[in-house]
Amino acid sequence: MDVQGIRSQFPILDQEVNDHPLVYLDSSATSQKPLPVIEAMNRYYRENNSNIHRGAHTLGAKATDAYENARDKIRQFIGAASSKEVIYTRGTTAGLNLISYAYARSNLSEGDEIVLTPMEHHANLIPWQQAAKVTGATLKYIPMQKDGTLRLEDVRQTITEHTKIVTIAHVSNVLGTINPIKEITSIAHEKGAIMVVDGAQSVPHMKIDVVDLDVDFYAFSGHKMLGPTGIGVLYGKEHILEGMEPFETGGEMIDFVDYYNATWKELPWKFEAGTMPIAEAVGLSAAIDFLWEVGLENIHEHETKLASYALQQLEAIEGIQIYGPKERVGLVTFNLGNLHPHDVATILDSEGIAIRAGHHCAQPLMKWLDVFSTARASFYLYNTTSEIDALVEGLKKTKEYFSDVD
Repeated sequence: MDVQGIRSQFPILDQEVNDHPLVYLDSSATSQKPLPVIEAMNRYYRENNSNIHRGAHTLGAKATDAYENARDKIRQFIGAASSKEVIYTRGTTAGLNLISYAYARSNLSEGDEIVLTPMEHHANLIPWQQAAKVTGATLKYIPMQKDGTLRLEDVRQTITEHTKIVTIAHVSNVLGTINPIKEITSIAHEKGAIMVVDGAQSVPHMKIDVVDLDVDFYAFSGHKMLGPTGIGVLYGKEHILEGMEPFETGGEMIDFVDYYNATWKELPWKFEAGTMPIAEAVGLSAAIDFLWEVGLENIHEHETKLASYALQQLEAIEGIQIYGPKERVGLVTFNLGNLHPHDVATILDSEGIAIRAGHHCAQPLMKWLDVFSTARASFYLYNTTSEIDALVEGLKKTKEYFSDVD
């Protein structure tokens, strides 16, 4: 994989921050955007800007074609059987909330169970907490191993005949754990439960086939996979989506309206009320083209090597605590002695190194780790081993700085 050639397509990386070359290690929060994505959105606004599905004019037709062609490209990208199963959302959070409101509240009752893990992002926890409060269902958690992985034996013991929804992150945004979704889905289906997957941290980094995984819902975001902010995707099996009522109502998602009643459009449009993120769909389409050109297998291999190299280099720093399993995606979460992660991130930023610090929208996981917060360095297709070396040197300087302060 030609990493330097890839980097040349990301203009934001060619700059200095605080008089140092930018080292961007926060792609798990949001990825940077390559020129083809930026140019595709610019071209749309310059040449084809119009609302979709409504106007009987040329610009409207071009915008509609671009929007729907992007949907079909997404279908191919995740291996869905039909474009009817691809719903545009604002992001992963919006997709998970859609399921919580439009499916869970109609299908759960007192005594039913929703099964999760302690590693879930708040976006895949709070919607289910709220659904449980409304319906009387209960939340259950699959226990985790010390290294932050799941055992299928524990999965089988946690999911029961009372379980109606199993909802799990494919990849932990803190630990980098890759969960065995296909196997967990099979166990859930054996018990009559549906499988919901938070794919925010998996879709950008590995090849996903929702049919092979047999999941019922799969949500992800555009901005973590080289695309723009403000757009995401919810995949759902067609027969399940058909039985759901819309989460939002209003313009564009209707078929017929009179004074006292309305009917909905067919899939996927009944879940897409109002003016949708059209330019963002164009940008996401260009992002998929870029990822296809590089190859998801190549990206995953590159990130795995970076993570392995980072673990090796970071473990040599005295006093560092690293969280998560050996086998992981391209991120490393850690604490440096007793230093607050925000202080660590601030000193690194003075060296031009961008990492994430805090609870990473995973406070229950922080409790499980017995910490208040952590620092996280995350890698993508444009990162290099030399940037990891810069991180290591930055952490050594951070230790020296606070040692001098003491």
